[in-house]
Amino acid sequence: MGVVTALVRSAFLVNAVYAEASRTYGITPQQGQLLCVLMPQPYGMSELGDMLGLAKSSLTGLVDRTVQRGLVRREGDPRDRRAVRVGLTEEGERLAHDFYEETWRRVETLPARLTANERDRLAALLARVVLDNKVPEVFTEPEV
Repeated sequence: MGVVTALVRSAFLVNAVYAEASRTYGITPQQGQLLCVLMPQPYGMSELGDMLGLAKSSLTGLVDRTVQRGLVRREGDPRDRRAVRVGLTEEGERLAHDFYEETWRRVETLPARLTANERDRLAALLARVVLDNKVPEVFTEPEV
């Protein structure tokens, strides 16, 4: 299998795990991604759009639906009164943490048949691809 096929099929595999974890918590995969992105801090709408790769209208709909669920809130931006930031509610923080842990656990099992050295090599190569392509930090290492 070539690198392109392996990367595309890997993306499908991880997306399927994300979807499974999302169903477990009664949210969409996009809502799960939004919650994970917001775990460290609130972000402005344009920052969120860039991180999630969503057009303004799609992001607005995603945020609207997630606000209705009580998981995120809109708040004013202290640096720009015209701008809006999106942050997690208390319920959203709890769900984000649980969803993150579940997704982490499920993805961690995917390379289970690799040796420790193979896992380290895979992580190093994928990290290089991610960093070279400036992928936003939408899912980070858990705090130890």
